[in-house]
Parts: sequence; C-alpha cells; structure tokens
Amino acid sequence: MTVTDSLSGRRVAFLVAPEGTEQVELTQPWKAVQDVEGLPELVSFGPGDIQAFNHLDKADVFAVDKPVSEASVDDYVGLVLPGGVANPDLLRTDRRSVEFVAEFFRAGKPVAAICHAPWMLIEADVVRGKRLTSYPSLQTDLRNAGAEWVDSEVVVDGTLVTSRNPDDLPAFCRAMIEAMSQRAEEARAARA
Repeated sequence: MTVTDSLSGRRVAFLVAPEGTEQVELTQPWKAVQDVEGLPELVSFGPGDIQAFNHLDKADVFAVDKPVSEASVDDYVGLVLPGGVANPDLLRTDRRSVEFVAEFFRAGKPVAAICHAPWMLIEADVVRGKRLTSYPSLQTDLRNAGAEWVDSEVVVDGTLVTSRNPDDLPAFCRAMIEAMSQRAEEARAARA
C-alpha cells in the first residue's frame, strides 16, 4: 500500500488562531496532505476566517472548517501546528485548543509542529522527555519544559514531528506525511 492509499480520504486537522499564522507554514503542509489524497481541515477558535501572514505583512485569508469546540481527535489521523510568532502565542491562551493538542498525544496520533508552534506543545505539557527542534528562540523555553532541543531541519520523536522554519518545509512535509501514513496503516491493521 502506498502513502497515497494510506491517507486517501483521511482527515488531518490544522489548528490555527484567528490571526498570526505564517502562511507558507500552513499552505505547504496543507498541499502535502492534499497531494497524498488526504483531507486537510482548518480548525480555529470559532467559525469565520483566519488571517495568515508573510512574516509581519498580512497575506491571504482562509475559511475555518470547524471550531475547535466541535472538533474531535477521533475524526483525524493527525494534527499540524503551523508557526508564526503570534499563532501559537494566541493558541496557548485558549483552553480548548490546548486540550485539543494534548488529546492527540494521549491518543498516540501524529502531531507536526514547525517554527514557533512548539510553544503550544509546552502549554499542553507534552514535551517533557521529547527530542525536538523549533525556531531557535524557543530552545530555552523547550529545555525548561523538559525537552531535548536540537538544531536540525526535522526531528521525529515517536509521533512528534518538528522543524525550525520555512526553509525546512520540504523535510517537514515528508516526515509529517510519513508519520501520518504510518498511523493510518496501524489503525487500518487494528480494525482488520
């Protein structure tokens, strides 16, 4: 069975605050999911739109598919946390969003976080004992939360996939798709 077969028709949640996500860190992983026939779904605080950014400049607006209050981890094969400085900073102030992230870890489902998104992992209290990377300015925060921070384009620790910045997106997307495909295959085998 190929990666495309593994994710075909399977939903992947993209958790984003109403504003502040780095657009390319949303759109490239989104396209990677679509390229393997997966179904990306934009989850945010509520219905409406989210505002993406190209660094500090406003970029495109994207429609929210589902409020986080209505989203269930059971409906998704994995979770993507795009970066941008404001996005994870806003997300970590929303109790339901933090719990949504923690539920993916409890369920053993893949979580892919890039750039500043690991701030959300700290808030969800899921980094202790994990090996990961992030935008370099987060390394002290991550170490203080019990993680082992490394400077690498992509780090995979169990079901957690992390990368540093937009330059790492090709490696991040490959590792993310591989982790989610493996999880989908395990779930399929368990049902058989």
